[in-house]
Amino acid sequence: MKYDKVRWGIIGCGDVTEVKSGPAFQKVQNSELVAVMRRNGELAQDFAKRHNVAKWYDDADALINDPEVDAVYIATPPGSHKEYTIKVAKAGKPVYVEKPMALNFAECEEMIAACETAGVPLYVAYYRRAQPKFVKIKELLEAKEIGDVRFVSSMQYRQVSEDVKDLQNPPWRVQSELAGGGLFFDLASHTLDIFDFLLGPIKDVQGFASNQAGYYRAEDIVTGTYLFESGIHGVGSWCFSAFENVDVNEIVGSKGKISFSTFGNDPIIMRKENEEKRWSFDRPQHVHQPLVEMIVADLTGDGGKCPSTGVTGARTNWVLGKMVENYYL
Repeated sequence: MKYDKVRWGIIGCGDVTEVKSGPAFQKVQNSELVAVMRRNGELAQDFAKRHNVAKWYDDADALINDPEVDAVYIATPPGSHKEYTIKVAKAGKPVYVEKPMALNFAECEEMIAACETAGVPLYVAYYRRAQPKFVKIKELLEAKEIGDVRFVSSMQYRQVSEDVKDLQNPPWRVQSELAGGGLFFDLASHTLDIFDFLLGPIKDVQGFASNQAGYYRAEDIVTGTYLFESGIHGVGSWCFSAFENVDVNEIVGSKGKISFSTFGNDPIIMRKENEEKRWSFDRPQHVHQPLVEMIVADLTGDGGKCPSTGVTGARTNWVLGKMVENYYL
């Protein structure tokens, strides 16, 4: 089904929807945010009032079945992604679900099957796939600017944030029953997904996960190696109890290398034997907006296919799961 205008509903209008995603649905051409839902009705009403949204709900089923809602953005923790995706699919409406796509790969497969059965598209909020910074890196790779890619590496470590030190009331991002794992699932998923976007699927993974600092039960350090279907090698290390914050990725080829961050706003750096080039990009005000534009164009028939789908999102969940497999056996 093609839409003249996509009327969106949001399930879970929490922090991520305030700036990162919510306003994008209002700003994109042929798109409108018409309804929001949160279990706390007062908070849903407050969000609707502040963002000029016509309707608010405290019941997800009511929003899903609202005839004026064409498509649904699920912005809850991953623990409820499968449930809501299946409900939206059964209602015959397109789904845009937050990342990581679900608690595990098996849930992703159920979500894909439900949307295929219902004949509705499934998109996943790996929004970096549409941002100019990462599109530029893909262009450089496709132009063979660094020759044939040999291997990739990523290193991300962070200081312990104060909120995760609350043993009685830890944030959902470090509760594996809600998030799938610890901060690795929330943050490393972006890096692993962007490598999938840039270099194709990963076919084999080995990893080790531990908890070293003891602030919560989920893993707080992960190291792993992986092999792309193309034969490119990869290695990564993610630690969330270190002395400082670092975020650096490298793609090394036969003629040069490209360095970039996943979360920072520092430039892309390409180095060759006698050459160095840099490209800087402003971070979008609403980081989801470039991807939302592509989704809306897909749904209205005004553009190409969206690069972040249930199939690609599931691949990232598979890699995440394999990386921490030893910890959750």
